[in-house]
Amino acid sequence: MEYQGHAYNEISVEQFCQVIDLLHPCMDDYLYIYDFLNDFFYVSPSAVERFSMPSNCFHNASKNYSMFIYPKDFKNLKADFKKYISSMTAIHNLEYRLVDQNGKPIWVNYRGYVVRNREGEALYIIGCINEIGRQQKADNVSGLLSESSLHHYLDETSHQNGIILRLGLDDFKEINEKLGIEYGDMILRKTAECISECISPHQQLYRVVADEFIIVDNTCNSTQEAQLLYDKIQGRIHAFVEENRYEATYTVSGGILSWNHSTEHSYSNIMKLSEFSLQKAKRLGKNRCYVFNPEDYTKFLRKKKLTKHLRQAVYNDFQGFEAYYQPLINAETGVLYGAETLMRFTSEQYGSVSPGEFIPILEETGLIIPAGRWILHEALRACKNIQMHIRDFRININVSYIQIMKSDIIEEIASAITYYDIAPSSVVLELTESGVLDSDIRFAKLWECMREKGVRLALDDFGTGYSNFHYLYNLKPDIIKIDRSLTTQALNNEYEFKLLSLMSGMIHSMNLHMCVEGVETDQELSMVLDLSPDFIQGYYYGKPCSYEEFLEKYVLPQSKMKALITNV
Repeated sequence: MEYQGHAYNEISVEQFCQVIDLLHPCMDDYLYIYDFLNDFFYVSPSAVERFSMPSNCFHNASKNYSMFIYPKDFKNLKADFKKYISSMTAIHNLEYRLVDQNGKPIWVNYRGYVVRNREGEALYIIGCINEIGRQQKADNVSGLLSESSLHHYLDETSHQNGIILRLGLDDFKEINEKLGIEYGDMILRKTAECISECISPHQQLYRVVADEFIIVDNTCNSTQEAQLLYDKIQGRIHAFVEENRYEATYTVSGGILSWNHSTEHSYSNIMKLSEFSLQKAKRLGKNRCYVFNPEDYTKFLRKKKLTKHLRQAVYNDFQGFEAYYQPLINAETGVLYGAETLMRFTSEQYGSVSPGEFIPILEETGLIIPAGRWILHEALRACKNIQMHIRDFRININVSYIQIMKSDIIEEIASAITYYDIAPSSVVLELTESGVLDSDIRFAKLWECMREKGVRLALDDFGTGYSNFHYLYNLKPDIIKIDRSLTTQALNNEYEFKLLSLMSGMIHSMNLHMCVEGVETDQELSMVLDLSPDFIQGYYYGKPCSYEEFLEKYVLPQSKMKALITNV
């Protein structure tokens, strides 16, 4: 069609500005007009709230543009305007960045129609500025309103009581990977339909963040009703999976959050707490619902802060970390045989933190790799020094599965043994049974290399897993450490004791050594000795203690005793 830009040249700039004022309350985008001849710019008033513009109307526009157009894009815009002035091009279409009120660049699409006089001279350009990155109000895949609409709805109902049920598909990524993204989109649509069939007219449903949905109910704040709704949705989705002949088997987890008008329920807070609730349900095993609990959230925040604290400590030369040592006793002689090295952490802010709390954090974050390297050197240094008093002293060092999988632990151990000039046979690596995946090539390589170098290997916490004998067959460790929980059960139950006795016989028949953990009393020691263990560890002989205390309590007395015997 022939360009008819001159058809609007009789409409004045003032009239166009009046149209912009009339329409801008009805639009999310920003209307504008730029008068080439008078260098005048007019834009929807709402643009001034969003971008760093001096006003919604100003002269000397070609200079003032630099105040709100991203510097790297300013030249492109000027060149574009010159092109439209000099040519007969009708449509202006360019993507560039504006600067918002916080000084951050925002990508926009700047489109406009050039109005010319009958001689073809450009008079002005009128059009629309659209934020490219702005979230859509609706989701075309599920057919539901999206998160931006949820934001608006929650802001409007901020004075009311309410409840949120946040739903998330479990392992949805596997569906996309195995069956394709299009199939995954179909599952999202069907899931949205299943949920829609279960909710009441007064309940609002939105799709947020990939495979998650949110239901808002401002008519009540009963968590029991929300739980019943979750159960209903769970059943409907299970029915769909059956109807679909199990082509894609999946489940849904849910997090429930309630509030009333007296509590803080800003949009960001609601989204944060509902996300915590959903993720808590997934951590508890998936395919279940969790009701927000402030105590759990407090623990979550403590873990988050402790994680940051531990990271700072690790990279501040392990400030607050200390190596403790618990004696290992030769069961036959009752003499100190070696020690297990244990990590401890203390800080002014948290005091003494339980290993059961901080070790999992180190493993989850990968900080166990540098921390494990540190404890390795502490242990070997201590062992080297103690061997000056007890020549055959051995040191046990715990190794995390994370270290095996994500670090060059073989080289680290070999280098440390060489550096401290210590016999490899003096070192025993302990690996917790629950962390073993012996089919992994990296684990098999560690096991083989350490054995070749003469380092001994111990399987820790034996009896707490579900495939103990499988590990014995495949790994053939040097030492089996019987966990205290199993020891305690056996000492209080005749049947359990007989099972442990049979296990002891089997371990020795395989030419392996057995260490019994958790012995605390004379009675327990007497019964444990009937099992013919090779080594014993527990509070009966001593609690974990610092290196200095370990020397004073266990090493020096035994060293003096040996000296007396030698002199005799």
